Amino acid sequence: MPTLYSSCRYQCTAKAGTLFDKTRTPLKDWLAAIWYITNQKSGVSALGLQGLLGLGSYQTAWSMLHRLRRAMVVSERGSLSGVVEVDETFLSARNDARGHAPQLDSKNIVIIVAVELLEPKGFGRIRLGRVNRASQADVIPFIKKNIEPKTLIHTDGSPIYGTLQDHGYRRNKFVQIGSPIPPYKTLPGVHRIASLLKRWLLGTHQGSIQPKQLDHYLYEYTFRFNRRKSRSRGLLFYRLLESALETNPVTYKDILQG
Repeated sequence: MPTLYSSCRYQCTAKAGTLFDKTRTPLKDWLAAIWYITNQKSGVSALGLQGLLGLGSYQTAWSMLHRLRRAMVVSERGSLSGVVEVDETFLSARNDARGHAPQLDSKNIVIIVAVELLEPKGFGRIRLGRVNRASQADVIPFIKKNIEPKTLIHTDGSPIYGTLQDHGYRRNKFVQIGSPIPPYKTLPGVHRIASLLKRWLLGTHQGSIQPKQLDHYLYEYTFRFNRRKSRSRGLLFYRLLESALETNPVTYKDILQG
């Protein structure tokens, strides 16, 4: 309900300036959506959310999910550190012959994957990012943004990682051409994450993802993976709600433009 401040005669609502502003969806539906998102291990699709909440249109559910994905990236999150694997994977979105929703396959869109390695085994946090090309000019800025200096980085033999030492990193290079060891064993972390990401996109979302919105699906997957060991669903609900309150309003037009 709008609140009127007597001193300045300014009328506003409790949703003003938050992610929930500029939407007609009742706040109770937003809270239910956040609960469903944080309580489902693999998340929920727009079609699934529409059915769960009884929303009048698919478009409403789709835009709600995209708004919440923007709240899943915290600006002050810590950089990766310790021992980190970095590699590229590839995705593409294409329409099928019948004009149905785009289906993802494994080429064209370049995704950089970075994952912390834990001792004696296991994976820590991850970072995912889309870049224009698998080139030094695109990959090095991603690494500098997401990985602490002096970190030991495991990579393949690609020359795009050749200047890591110049930027304050240590590099352990695994040359895979001609090696009897398969890539998924020399760099197990990035191959594991890439495989799980593709499975999630094609499973939960049926591959129905437009290239303009792909970055925000990467935000959601990162949010989920980095909190996979959390024992408190209520805390995840609280964290996402808190972040949504600190996220600026987003219009439907903004979402369509990516």
